[in-house]
Formats: sequence, C-alpha cells, structure tokens
Amino acid sequence: MAGPLPLTFLRSYADVEALPFTRAELALVGRSNVGKSSLINALANKKKLAKTSKTPGATRLLNAFELAPADSGRWLMDLPGYGFAKVSKAEQAAWANLLTRYIEERESLVGVLQLIDGAVGPTALDLQTLEWLRSLGRPITFVATKLDKVRPSKSKKRRTEVVEALGVPRGDILWVSAEKGTGIPELRSRIVQLLTDS
Repeated sequence: MAGPLPLTFLRSYADVEALPFTRAELALVGRSNVGKSSLINALANKKKLAKTSKTPGATRLLNAFELAPADSGRWLMDLPGYGFAKVSKAEQAAWANLLTRYIEERESLVGVLQLIDGAVGPTALDLQTLEWLRSLGRPITFVATKLDKVRPSKSKKRRTEVVEALGVPRGDILWVSAEKGTGIPELRSRIVQLLTDS
C-alpha cells in the first residue's frame, strides 16, 4: 500500500483564469463539513498541510497541492465546499460559481474525488452535484469520509444505503477515516494512479 503522499501546498487561487498550465489535476469536491482538509492532511501524514476548521466553509478558494517532485505539474485541488456555511448568500454564490467554472472549464482536470459524509450518507446536494458531474462526463471516484463516526453495528446498513443512493457498485466507494487512518493507503494509491496515468 502507498505511504504518505509527498504533497506540497503551492498557493490559493481566486480565479480559474489565474491557474497555470499543469499536466494533471484531481479535484476534491464535497459539502462544506465533509472533512476535505482533514483528509488531505491524512493523505500526506502532515497535521497542518491543509487548514482545518470547526466552522464549515473554511475553504473559500482553489487550493493547489502538488505531488512531488516539484514542478511535476500533478496537482490535487481542494475546492470550496458546497452547502452549509456561515457566510452571506452572495459569498456562497461566489464560491459556487468558482467551483462550477473550475469543474466545467479546467482542461487538465482528469477526475473528481466526490466526498460523501459516511456518518450522514448522501444528501440532496450531494446527489445534485453527482448528477451535474455525470452530465459533464467527469470521471468520479467516490470517497465516504468519517468512517470512524459510523457505529460498527450500523456499518453494513449505512454502506448499503450509500451504494443504493449513489447507484454504483459497492466496490466503487472507498470508505476512509482521516482520524483513524482506515482506507487512507488505498485512497493514496488511487490518487497516484489517477494523476500519473494521465
């Protein structure tokens, strides 16, 4: 299994046009409190690589992390979360526009990691986003986060619920826990494969 990903934070971008040419990009997409930043830190085994917050909506820009070696042009992109965030409607709309334009226009985007809160299951917003991604023909890898928050007695039922809601085979969903490290090695391998096969 893959060890920690050699990720380096490059910078944040407020506009899609400001992004430089890259060889391949993989985007993290999910609700505001799905745990994107915690997941990035777990993937790299670094506590403060990505800023985490107890307040949903901490990610407001396009945050670029590069997979070593430097100047490889292979990026993991942390996008603004959708859904609940304690900000104005105007700011939420601006984030949504930034995310939409990036997903629809970025030519070097090779795939999307759609994060689903495993403790909650797919929400209406998750399913709406999934339908949109499918309409664009973007390759999707499903990642169910917060596995440690799912009681063992309810794990089998929750996995079945997620599979049925997303309409994909059981094996197409990677279940992970950033807190416990469960499933992280498998996800690292998938990320490296997606970025280097392009």
